[in-house]
Amino acid sequence: MKSPSRQKKGAFAFRPPLARLVTTKRLLARIVLLFEQLLPPLMPVLSVIAFYLCASWFGLFRSVPDWLRILLLIAFAAAFLVSLLPFRTLRWPRVAEADRMLEERNGLPHQPVTVQEDEPAFDTPFGRALWREHQTRMAEKIAALDAGLPRPDIAAHDRFALRAVPALLLVTAFGYSLSINGGSIRDALQAAPEQVVSDPAVRIDAWVTPPAYTGRAPIYLTADGSEQAPIGIPQFSGLTVRVSGGKTAEKVVFRKANGEAQDIAVQADTKPQQTAASASGQPTAAPASQALVAQTHMMKLQENGALEVNGRRWSFDVLPDKAPEIAFNGLPKRSVNGALEIGFTVKDDYGVQEAHAEIVPVETDPTATPLYPLPEYRLDIPRRNARDAKGVTSRNLTEHPLAGKRVRITLVAKDAAGQTGRSPPHEMVLPSRPFNEPLAAAVAEERQVFALDTRKMPQAIALNEALTIRPEETIPKLTNYLLLESALARMKLAKSEDALKDTAQYLWEIALGMEDGDLSLAERKLREAQQNLADALNRNASDEEIKKLMDELRKAMQDYMTELAERMQNAPMQPNQNAQNTLRQQDLERMMDQIENLARSGNRDAAQQMLSELQRMMNNLQAGRPQRGQQGQENSEARKQMDKLGEILRDQQKLMEQTFRLDQQLRDRMQRGETDMGENDPLLDEMKPGENGEPQDQQQGQQGKEGQQPSDQMTAEQLREALKQLRAQQDALGKQLGELQKSLGEMGMNPGPGFGQAQREMEGAGRELGQGRGQPAVEGQGRALEALRQGARDMMNQMMQAQQGQQGQGPNGQVGQGDQNGRDPLGRPRRTQGPEFGDNVKVPDEIDVQRAREILDAIREKLGNNPPQEMERRYLERLLDIQ
Repeated sequence: MKSPSRQKKGAFAFRPPLARLVTTKRLLARIVLLFEQLLPPLMPVLSVIAFYLCASWFGLFRSVPDWLRILLLIAFAAAFLVSLLPFRTLRWPRVAEADRMLEERNGLPHQPVTVQEDEPAFDTPFGRALWREHQTRMAEKIAALDAGLPRPDIAAHDRFALRAVPALLLVTAFGYSLSINGGSIRDALQAAPEQVVSDPAVRIDAWVTPPAYTGRAPIYLTADGSEQAPIGIPQFSGLTVRVSGGKTAEKVVFRKANGEAQDIAVQADTKPQQTAASASGQPTAAPASQALVAQTHMMKLQENGALEVNGRRWSFDVLPDKAPEIAFNGLPKRSVNGALEIGFTVKDDYGVQEAHAEIVPVETDPTATPLYPLPEYRLDIPRRNARDAKGVTSRNLTEHPLAGKRVRITLVAKDAAGQTGRSPPHEMVLPSRPFNEPLAAAVAEERQVFALDTRKMPQAIALNEALTIRPEETIPKLTNYLLLESALARMKLAKSEDALKDTAQYLWEIALGMEDGDLSLAERKLREAQQNLADALNRNASDEEIKKLMDELRKAMQDYMTELAERMQNAPMQPNQNAQNTLRQQDLERMMDQIENLARSGNRDAAQQMLSELQRMMNNLQAGRPQRGQQGQENSEARKQMDKLGEILRDQQKLMEQTFRLDQQLRDRMQRGETDMGENDPLLDEMKPGENGEPQDQQQGQQGKEGQQPSDQMTAEQLREALKQLRAQQDALGKQLGELQKSLGEMGMNPGPGFGQAQREMEGAGRELGQGRGQPAVEGQGRALEALRQGARDMMNQMMQAQQGQQGQGPNGQVGQGDQNGRDPLGRPRRTQGPEFGDNVKVPDEIDVQRAREILDAIREKLGNNPPQEMERRYLERLLDIQ
């Protein structure tokens, strides 16, 4: 009989591992029994699901009407619910069932598992011992128990093997779903698409042509529309559909993303010609002949959508074309001759087509009637790498009436699609031509008055008449007086727009003639030749036209340089001019030859870029004119400060050499054991091992070359006093440096950190000199010299920047020729203005080379004489760099 208690009995009571093993085996057996109950009723459920997938993948739901689709969906749902009913009888197997399954499947007789729970019928000592022995033997058989895998015996429930039917159908339907006509499992939940009948006799050729500026190849569409994902194409691409064959004209539709359908019209030149024939009264051809005529449909793709024709569909994902971006690269500035120089950066996804600067006056009068339109300023965009480019353009706008007025400049970029991008505006005074002759400036002002507003012609006439009130005092040349009188007559007679423009041009030529004579005419011809060549390069002109324009440019350049040379010869040399500031004719000829060679070889971009550089060089070339006014005074004051700084540098260098000489002589006295030197002298602490003999030998070598010095006869104490006396000179130099910094601050310049560090080093060197310590003083003086050079470099940079900024201040805001970075228009370094600070590379001349050779020969000769002292020989070897 079985015990009702769950306590461990039999062999399990005194063998716990065996009890745990049996518990685990029972749990596995109960799980196996559960699966054996679950699998047979699960087959109908899986069959219903398999049939639903087969119907979906075979495209059944999309090919039937909606009412039948809904009915089939309800039928599948009901079948699925019915197949779940057998699961109501599922239960968790009992322990006795698990024990019986373990005993049966493991072939254990005499119930070894259940016997552990039983008790003997008669409780006697002999019977209890015999029963315990029996339980122990049965427990040993339990160690090899195995629950095994579930055995549901599905064949007993499906004797005809119908379960193979849904399995085969499922595999077949899955393969069919990968084809073009395959269905989806979502078809049962959505309405069936509109059935379109496809005519196999119709041939469709379709392709997408991206815009030429994108540089992308055409995209040909497959004939069956098998593209799974949308086709990415640039915006404004051209869609071309060519339909041929069939019996009727096919309808080509472009369906937008919002569902709106748009018919793509047939091109006029591809329509069938039977219309004209029928209009003339002749009988039309058979309808079948119309289909033989291919029809072409074209449209521009600007938004997402799909192409539908003859039951086929192609989806398009249109990539938007972003508007270009343009910005200033630095602030616009004025070149030497008054041209406006603008640096810019442009960016576009497919490249910028053209860019220009929009220049409008800040203060405008709505009622004014200007004589000229707003100035045109085209930016030079490189045709290669125009997607992300930088550039600098220089244009001479001094002839425009707005020159000298405050204007607002906005950069505008345009791409090939017609989209524009604008930069933030920048306000500045439009550079004007600097006139040194007051009479020429007055004539230009007359022209500007009525050119900005033709209603102010009486005011301009009054200005002209004011100039000729006392001509014998204000107009020294009779020619200029006659020109003013003739201009006055023209101004009074000018009524039409053409006459006013002729008068304005006549006044401008008078002003240029008074200022520069024939040089202005040559400069204008040169500018026109440069512009004509730039336009030809931009429109890809022929090689013959390029050669002709290059010849005109060479002639204009030759005339301009000739006039410029004559003017420079007659004009006095300016303080900031020298021979290195001039442009050589062969340099310009070489540059123009390179431009022609690049243009004729096909590299028009490089030729255009080099032509722009040539224009910038010529704009930065200034004819020699005497400086005057406030800028001349400022330059003179700056030169004085530079000269003062040079004197401080020279005095500091001499003081350091004198300090070094006295320190070496003092060390020489210490080495020879002067009696007045104490053991605790600070100079003894500064001496390092291995240097005891070198200063003496070095001093002897210097004495042999330079002769006896006055300090050679001084004692150590006198040398120490001489070092202390040098402190006054060092302090005086520090004071001069402080006064220099103060003067620079009054001029509006920042002395910079170099001068401050030099002054601190000078103060430290002075303290060391006051204590008679030569070596630390020399080190401080060396650092002071280096800091002075650094401060001088900062000072020169500030002066050049200030000089560059004064160019836009008016006629007197002139600087020297060439670039403002210490280089001439060809990019070569110019001679330093002011003192030489020793921080630039210096190429020795012939005298320096000869002197160096003489010194080296003298050292070799002395070393060849085998000096008796080892220290002297080592010193000479170091000078010759002999290891």
